[in-house]
Amino acid sequence: MTSTCPDPHDARAMQRLAWARAALNAPGAELERASTDAGFRSYWRTIGPGPSRIVMDSPPDKEDVRPWLRLRDLLEGGGVRVPQVLARDVETGFLLLEDLGRDTYLHVIDADNADALFDAALEQLLKIQHIATPAELPAYDAPMLMRELRLFDEWFCERHLGLALSDAERGLLAEAHRFLIESALAQPQVLVHRDFMPRNLMPASAGPAVLDFQDAVRGPLAYDALSLFKDAFLSWPEARVDAWLDRYHARAAASGLPVPARMQFRRDADLIGVQRHLKVIGIFARLHHRDGKPKYLADVPRFFAYLAGVLPRYPELAGLARLIEVRVLPAYAHLARATVS
Repeated sequence: MTSTCPDPHDARAMQRLAWARAALNAPGAELERASTDAGFRSYWRTIGPGPSRIVMDSPPDKEDVRPWLRLRDLLEGGGVRVPQVLARDVETGFLLLEDLGRDTYLHVIDADNADALFDAALEQLLKIQHIATPAELPAYDAPMLMRELRLFDEWFCERHLGLALSDAERGLLAEAHRFLIESALAQPQVLVHRDFMPRNLMPASAGPAVLDFQDAVRGPLAYDALSLFKDAFLSWPEARVDAWLDRYHARAAASGLPVPARMQFRRDADLIGVQRHLKVIGIFARLHHRDGKPKYLADVPRFFAYLAGVLPRYPELAGLARLIEVRVLPAYAHLARATVS
């Protein structure tokens, strides 16, 4: 628990506390840290008279709060359970939210309750996917997909591992990029959360409540379901993942979503999963080197395991699989040994 007394030299902390006290009409209220984003946004729980609330602090020069508010309202209009906003100051980047508790799905899910919790999560996901995407919502288009894929090349392979990729190796990556992008663009396009995973779901009445939705786009239908079951911080046996993907497919089809036939859907999920796995490995390296947040690197092996389970199924990705096996994983193992010693 973070101290409730902010550093008087921290102007943002003092501004945040003063705003919270005014919004609560509670001059004696204090704040403790509730959680923080991988980005610049942070969350603070109120301490004082009355029910606890959450203050979202989104510094306007770093994380504009307006996209979060627009997406929150869009999702709520579609029946999705989202946090309730009790007070707001868009110019300074402060929101007062309902307190949904201390535990996300990531804290409470286990082998025994996963089926029920994921069924409830799918109920929210299907509502999201049925929402008509507004014209101003970004598209998960080829340039965006390519920028994300290159995070793996630039931040993980080159910056983190120090690899000097040859022209031939860059060609193998470019070939894989083209194939993955073509597959993503060929999928039915729906509203995509982009981080629909246990850490961003909160047990709640009429829930789960959906968090961290501000980066939503119009994009591939299989993306969010794949993200839910192949999580960044929690792995499940492949047989259970297969069963959950089939469950999603059946429910999506019954709800009227434009899902393809089951085998095509599973291919779509595999391939958009490869795109996401590469992207997240790159993001975790960037969080370490650019933002000074090394803890995410501990989950990189999870994503290489995901890739190892999928890449052998697709001859079109044989070059990528070979590059990872011959160059990337040996360099990663060498770095790990050097770090330990």
